[in-house]
Amino acid sequence: MDKDIAMATVAPKARVTSERSIRDDLEEKIPKPSVDSEHPYGTIGHENNGMSVLQQHVSFFDLNKDGIIYPRETYKAGRKLGFNPIVGAVLALLIHIPFSFMTLPSWIPSLLFPIYIENIHKIKHGSDSGSFDYEGRFMPVNLENIFSKYARTVPDKLSFAEIWHMTQENRVALDFVGWFATKLDWIVLHTIAKDEEGFLSKESVRRCFDGSLFEYIAKKNEEAESENHS
Repeated sequence: MDKDIAMATVAPKARVTSERSIRDDLEEKIPKPSVDSEHPYGTIGHENNGMSVLQQHVSFFDLNKDGIIYPRETYKAGRKLGFNPIVGAVLALLIHIPFSFMTLPSWIPSLLFPIYIENIHKIKHGSDSGSFDYEGRFMPVNLENIFSKYARTVPDKLSFAEIWHMTQENRVALDFVGWFATKLDWIVLHTIAKDEEGFLSKESVRRCFDGSLFEYIAKKNEEAESENHS
């Protein structure tokens, strides 16, 4: 992957990142950890395809790569991640019914509940970790803050109890949707990415943010299923 593209603050397929541009020279004037020092160019082998990191985060669920995610695609992607049919269906409904409308290109609702990846930044909810800004850019300093604040048992790893504590502490007053959405996000991530000891690593969280974790888990599950049938 081209290093300049990987570090760019403007993503060609995320028009909002150019409409609401940010300064890229602040490190020269104000020292601050705004780049992931361990992975300054993102996940090796993972193509960004001109998308913002938030768009990359959800693009795994766009199975036909047309830029629109339908509930059936979220369900099928959930099955690839190891969820049973009931959980997969419930997650698809919980994601699409409340959040579809905000991503639509018009004010006319759709009963198909599609989510348009181009407008995915519009469904950023409150009470989250702040790891994405409001245009869908990745904010590495806030990923680091998650683990420096809450990883008390093992460095750079979170137990379920620590995840719960973090989501409690990040709650914004009266933000009921954000409270629920954040809890759901992290519980799902812990379920699919925890290690044998029940911890969620910083690397897994980082790869979740750019979507490469989903690709990895789906491939691993597919390989395991093929071995079982052989």
